Amino acid sequence: MKNKAFKNLIYSLSISVISLTLFSFSNPVPIKNIPPVVDSGFKIRTIIVDAGHGDRPPQGGRYSPGAQGAYSFERNVTLAIAKKLQDELEKQFPDVKIVMTRNDNYDVLWGKRAEIANSNHGDLFISIHCNALPDRKVREVTGHKHHKPVYRTVSVADRSGKGVLLLVYSTNRIGPQNEALRENEEVGDDNKVITSTENKADDPMAAILLNQMKNKYRKQSIHMADLINTEFTQTDGRPSDGVREQVVFVLDHTAMPSVLVETGYINNHEEEDYLNSEKGQNEIAGSIVRAVQRYKDEVEESGK
Repeated sequence: MKNKAFKNLIYSLSISVISLTLFSFSNPVPIKNIPPVVDSGFKIRTIIVDAGHGDRPPQGGRYSPGAQGAYSFERNVTLAIAKKLQDELEKQFPDVKIVMTRNDNYDVLWGKRAEIANSNHGDLFISIHCNALPDRKVREVTGHKHHKPVYRTVSVADRSGKGVLLLVYSTNRIGPQNEALRENEEVGDDNKVITSTENKADDPMAAILLNQMKNKYRKQSIHMADLINTEFTQTDGRPSDGVREQVVFVLDHTAMPSVLVETGYINNHEEEDYLNSEKGQNEIAGSIVRAVQRYKDEVEESGK
């Protein structure tokens, strides 16, 4: 990092920035809407699209298959939606680079996904997933003994889940994102974060900048999630569980505004049909693109 540019940036922070770093963002879930933080002169140049889960890689090893419905798998649905989202983003924003964390059926480990996002200096990370409710445990009568009922506990599929859910990283686990931010804390002449390998963990000025970036990215993540949620509910008429904090590795480890989109409940028959249909996938991709357009306009409009 250029020391002069870094110190100039640090000393230009006002007392309000220092106060911001001391403020605790320990909001309970669900999260209420927080106004966006705007970077004067900032341009979105790279968007990371992450298709959640995947099949076992040909070389073997660990993988995360995800949820499944009556006839489909989360890993296939998320890839189909992610590819449609990629196409629509490229049409709408030809000057923006769209990076996919995976382009085929095979899983990419969470750490690698975050590495892809950070190494490409992403300005926005959008992870596509499908939701599912765990089975319910119920007791049923299997017979009688001495005139008393005999019970057993069985699992019953819970197909009651319906609608979308937006997740942002939890403030209960900020260490990993701090490390990612430290590796990306250098600021260039165009205000864009670029990779730095210089360790400034013991520099109090660097700590101020680090906290400012962390708080800014969290606010922007919440606002982006709220914009997507609004499109889903008001444009597509989807039910929603809102915007919530959750400890998710891939969100914790990305040094940029990051949102995980639970597009629907794949173990609900009606939702599964929607998630697998061209209409449903196009609506989901379209709603996310409209939200990105609003977000992009806001953060790129200087002085707003």
